[in-house]
Amino acid sequence: MPAARKSQVSLVDTKYYHCISRCVRRAFLCGKDPLTGQSYEHRREWVEEKLLLLARIFCIDICAYAVMSNHTHIVLHVDDKKANRLNSKAIVIRWHKLFKGNWLTRKFIEGNELNPSELMMLDDIINKYRERLASISWFMRVLNEDIARRANKEDGCKGRFWEGRFKSQALLDEAALGACMAYVDLNPIRAKMACTPETSEFTSIKKRLEHGKQPKSLLRFAGNPRQNMPKGLPFELKYYIELVELTGRRIRADMRGHISDAQPILARLQIEPENWLKLTTQFTKVFHGAAGRRHALTEYCAHLQKRRRPNLANCEQLLR
Repeated sequence: MPAARKSQVSLVDTKYYHCISRCVRRAFLCGKDPLTGQSYEHRREWVEEKLLLLARIFCIDICAYAVMSNHTHIVLHVDDKKANRLNSKAIVIRWHKLFKGNWLTRKFIEGNELNPSELMMLDDIINKYRERLASISWFMRVLNEDIARRANKEDGCKGRFWEGRFKSQALLDEAALGACMAYVDLNPIRAKMACTPETSEFTSIKKRLEHGKQPKSLLRFAGNPRQNMPKGLPFELKYYIELVELTGRRIRADMRGHISDAQPILARLQIEPENWLKLTTQFTKVFHGAAGRRHALTEYCAHLQKRRRPNLANCEQLLR
């Protein structure tokens, strides 16, 4: 039986999570079905647009994403501090962008006076909304339900479009985060859907390269970890893009290339080049749950009261 979502999310240990959603039907989410010849390529845009829209509403940032033929990869950052900073009106306004709310929240937004009992009820509702706006489960639920409804309508059918639950992995340290992001950004190249990162349609790496600078829709790169570090990914954007490019060349059988031993991110994360290639091509195969170095995995399991430390052997071998 799959573990409950709350037993996999520990914001004390990490704010970063890798989420995967897969279709259950033979028909593709996107791309072209080789059996029927039907093209679903336009659905990629559905997913990307909805994903980036939700990032503006939820207190959750997008670190990396890739929309594949029958599944999606998303690396998320939960900004629970932002959710706690927002005032009551801001929380309700954000929620109303997703759902209609109820008569009480609409009365509150319209500026009508509320009696003491209504104020107590409103506080409970706002606390619930605040918690949901920093919830990975609610983020993925809103994303997947919208795409499922549109796809079912287009296909003229009913029933499940996605697997019963999305999969999530806790990324416990910089090494796991950097490897997983590169794994996600290079998915289309590994699947032979694109030749280079800049031609990988509907991916975060292409969006970053298109802008020439950091797009507002994605969590920015803030540079190497330091004291009083601003919000953002703990890497240099330039070095990350170079690393993805070099890794992509190494993955492709028809191109010769190598990962320099002096790559800044690899050197700082202390990951061997041969281990890096395995991480960025087989991340979800070698890690079936939380990923991170030994001490990070141990603390994560302790906080969630897990007796076993899954993936410990692979974490010690690949992320040492």
